[in-house]
This record gives sequence, C-alpha cells and structure tokens, in this order.
Amino acid sequence: MSGTDGKITLGILLMVAFSLLAPLMDSFAKLIGDAVAVAQVAATRFVFQAGLLLPLAWAMGWLHRPARLESGLHALRAALLLVATGCFFTALRFMPIADAIAIFFVEPFILTLLGGLILREPIGPRRYIACAVGFAGAMLIIQPSFRAVGPVALLPVVTALCFAFYMILTRRMATRMHPITLQVYTAVAALVVAAPVLMVFDGSGVAPLDPSWPEARVAWMLVALGVIATLSHVCISFALSLAPASLLAPLQYLEIVGATLFGYLIFSDMPDATTFAGIALIVASGLYVYLRERRLGRRRRPTPAP
Repeated sequence: MSGTDGKITLGILLMVAFSLLAPLMDSFAKLIGDAVAVAQVAATRFVFQAGLLLPLAWAMGWLHRPARLESGLHALRAALLLVATGCFFTALRFMPIADAIAIFFVEPFILTLLGGLILREPIGPRRYIACAVGFAGAMLIIQPSFRAVGPVALLPVVTALCFAFYMILTRRMATRMHPITLQVYTAVAALVVAAPVLMVFDGSGVAPLDPSWPEARVAWMLVALGVIATLSHVCISFALSLAPASLLAPLQYLEIVGATLFGYLIFSDMPDATTFAGIALIVASGLYVYLRERRLGRRRRPTPAP
C-alpha cells in the first residue's frame, strides 16, 4: 500500500469514527435531559474543546493573533454553533436520536441553496429537484414527530439552517489556518459568547438558560459529552486533511446508522416505517446532490495542456 493510499484509508477510518462518536455525544445529551440547562450543556462542550485542543495548538505553533475582522467571524460562527447545538440538544430531550439526526440532514440541501443565493454557485434544476425530494423526506419524519411533541420537531431544521450558515463561513476561513486552530478559536469564541448569557440568566428561572451545579452523575456525563465532542471534531478535522472531502462526504450518513443503533440500545427507540422512508429519501437525495456536484466539479477543472 502506498503512502497516499494509507493516508486515504486512515482518513476514511477517522470519518467512520466521527460518524459513530457524534451520535454517542448526542446520546449523552439525551441522557442528561433537563437535569441542567441546555445552554449549560452546549457551553460545557466548548469548555472541553478549548481545554483539550488549545494546549495542542499552542505546543505545535498553530496559533496566531486574529485580526479584528477574523475575530468577528469567529464570534459569528460560534454564535451560530451555540444556537444550533442548543436547538438540537433541546430536540433530543423529546425526540428519538435517529429522527432528530435524519431531519438535521436537510442541512446539505440548505447549504446547496444558500451556496446559490450567497456564493452565487450555479445550481441546475436537477439539484433543485433533489433538494425538494430531500425536504419531502424530512417532512415524512417531521409530521408524526410534530403530532407527538409539537413545534420541538422543527428544532433540528433550525439546527440545520444555523449549521449551513456556519459551514459557509467555515469554507471562507478553513483555507487560512490549521483545522485544529480553527476548532480552538471556535471553542474560545463560543465560551466568550456563552459565558455572559449564563451569568445574566443565573437564578432567573428560565430553564433553558439558567445554569445550576450538576449532581455527580450528571457531571460525569457532561465530562463524557465534552470529551467525545472534542474527539469527534478532531477525527473529522484530520480526516479532511488526509482524504478528499468528496470521498468522505457520503460516509457522514453513517451518523444515521449510529444514531439508530445507540437509540435502540440505550433508549429502546426504533424508527417506524414512515421514518425509514423519510431517511431513505434524505440519504438518496443527499447522495445525488453530492454526486452531481462532484461530476460538475470535474467538468469545471481546466484540461491540462499537452
């Protein structure tokens, strides 16, 4: 096996690890439930992300002093990620993990549409149809969930929308710094944004934002959530540095498999036939969008001169 093949294989394995670790993190968030404020759970994730990755980035010399504009972009990305995380963790308190993650996977379609609106990327009618089919699949999952838990079923869509904007900003910034450095600054910015909010709402009685001291069992689950979240993002950061994103993108749908597995083993949740049909539509549409963009990307590459 050549060195390049070895790197690509390692990148694939790291992407598979991410796709299993991310639903495991969500499982801990669901186990924590309403024991502490959802904003506190989201902030705790970034405490560990900053605490574990900042020393690594500093030791490797990957840090730099961000300019004012870059700092503002880090803060905006962090705010989007905090809202996305808070909405998703709130949804997990009422919904099965597989349902929430499947609905969240409308994010590639939102990202495709935003790429056309904001980045002026060309989008043909076929991809518009694929996006519509993907949204139809999400509706198959949302409709029974909406009857069961109400508007909470829409929170994964809010997560997908926030994450799509987050990804657009990340596209602009990822080429300028090491991926671990980007994760560090995102975590630090998230804490800078979240800390004042938690202090203002301390003792307010507003359940999603009022922090509290967790009992020992919940504290250990918060630790596990923070460590797993950090490991998952390290896995995907290094996976993208070792293998082409076009090769790794379809593997992210393994998250739905992992979510179904953990949901069944831990919470005895199993998607029904309607949910499986919605998942199939979302995955099929997402893979079509990915393959279409990859094919068009190859066509846009200049042909080397003889």
